[in-house]
Parts: sequence; structure tokens; C-alpha cells
Amino acid sequence: MTGFVVVDKAAGASSAREVNIIKKLTKTPCGHMGTLDPMATGVLPIAIGNAARLFDYFLEKRKTYKAVFRFGVDSDTLDTTGELRENAGRIPDRREIEEVLPEFIGEIDQLPPKYSAKNVAGKRAYELARSGVEFELPRKRVNIYSIRLLSEEKDGYGFDIECGGGTYIRSIARDIAEKLGTVAVMSSLIRTKSGCFDLESAVKTEQLTAENIGRYIIPTQNVLPYDSINPTEKDAKKLFNGLSVQCDLADGIYKLFHTDGSFYGLGEAKHNTLKVRTKLC
Repeated sequence: MTGFVVVDKAAGASSAREVNIIKKLTKTPCGHMGTLDPMATGVLPIAIGNAARLFDYFLEKRKTYKAVFRFGVDSDTLDTTGELRENAGRIPDRREIEEVLPEFIGEIDQLPPKYSAKNVAGKRAYELARSGVEFELPRKRVNIYSIRLLSEEKDGYGFDIECGGGTYIRSIARDIAEKLGTVAVMSSLIRTKSGCFDLESAVKTEQLTAENIGRYIIPTQNVLPYDSINPTEKDAKKLFNGLSVQCDLADGIYKLFHTDGSFYGLGEAKHNTLKVRTKLC
């Protein structure tokens, strides 16, 4: 069994928990294509079987979030799951926030939260933070394509954010507040889109059973934005046995199909030579 299930992750659940549910239902190894914090909800694409081999192909995908930031409140985790300090700073008005948002658009060097899954000398950063160990994380270059202030919520301001992989929304809250001379935490987060996967096609794991999960599995070839190739029987025999063949294709990645029309995997054309890059069948 190969493909993707788009899960609408439950609040309070770990991404690993959701993956394990799909694994048990499909009786197939699975993996997620980008973790979500336990407090967050929304789009969690889970790869089933060989589809997990596509992780690197999704590293640069764009993601969209709806987040709420509470200003004037501080936390060791940069969200409301940590130790909160109320009245720790002033609450800026809408105009002030909108004036500084352009400074956070584009490629920026972002400092990840210490309570994160970053690897530090073989241990997770959140494990060290919980143990009271002092350490520093390096800044990471991330892409933020847009930040829009949507509305005033009962516990803060609502934002719509589009960014690249590896961006921490909690860090955006911290950095906007710092620019305004105050503090802020993230009080809610919903991922509405991750690459080609969106919330409209997502399903909650409690709705799934071993009998109905097949209806929610998206075929691997349907999520890959590459042109298709149907090699001749002669070329297919060579390609699918590890050999390369001559071609007149432009350099790039292509979807490869068996002569019977079934999906095989991804091939790469380079300098008029085609070879298999990733087997997915």
C-alpha cells in the first residue's frame, strides 16, 4: 500500500501519535511529511509505504497557517503550553503591528525556540530545556512569503501566514513583539495548507477505520507536479533494472509508468540520459 492520507491533527496530540494510528490501520510503515506542535491542529500529510521516500521532494513546499498571538504575555515555550507570565509587556495596537510586518517578509535568519525538536549534540532541544541545561541554537535561514493581520481575537490578534518549511510560527510571534518593545506568545495554530495538501481534503483520525481508510488514500502520482513518461517496453526493462537509457527530454524529474499504465516512480533526465531516481511502486 502506497500513497498519502491528509490528517487533520487533533489538538494536544503528537504528530507521531497520528502516524501510529495510520500505521495500525494500514498495517504499513508510515511517516509524516512535516511535524506539527502538539497544541497545533490542521494539515498533517502522512506518507504510507514507499511514499515516505518522497520526504526530500517536499522540503521546500509552502505552508499556510492561521495563528493567534497574545501580546503582553511571555512564556518559556513561546506558546501557551509553557509557564506563562501575564502582564509582562504592553499590548500594541493594530496599526503598530501592521507597520512592522513587512520587516518579516522574505528570507530571514530565524532563531528557533529552545522548546523544539532541534538536535543538539544528539539530544532534542526540548529535552535539554526541560532539564534546565543552558545551550544556544544557531539561527536558520527561512522564507516567509506573507503575513496578514486578520482580526482582533478575544485573546490576541489573528494572523494568516504563508512560509517555507522549517519556519517556527512561535518565533514569529516572539520577533514581532520584540520589534515593538514587548513580548508575545502563540495561543493557537492551525495549518491550513502544506504544499498540495489542504484542510478541505483532511480527515480526523477518529473518523478512520481499517474498512474506510482506502477512500482517503491519495495515490502517490497525484501529488507529484512532474510530467509523465511511458517508456517503451525495451526502455522500461532497462530502466527498471537499474540501467539508463538515451532520451531527448529536457533535464529534470519525471513520473515513470509501467507499460501497463501503473505508476513506477520518479526518473531523472540529465544530458539526454534518463535513469530511475526513486522507486515508489
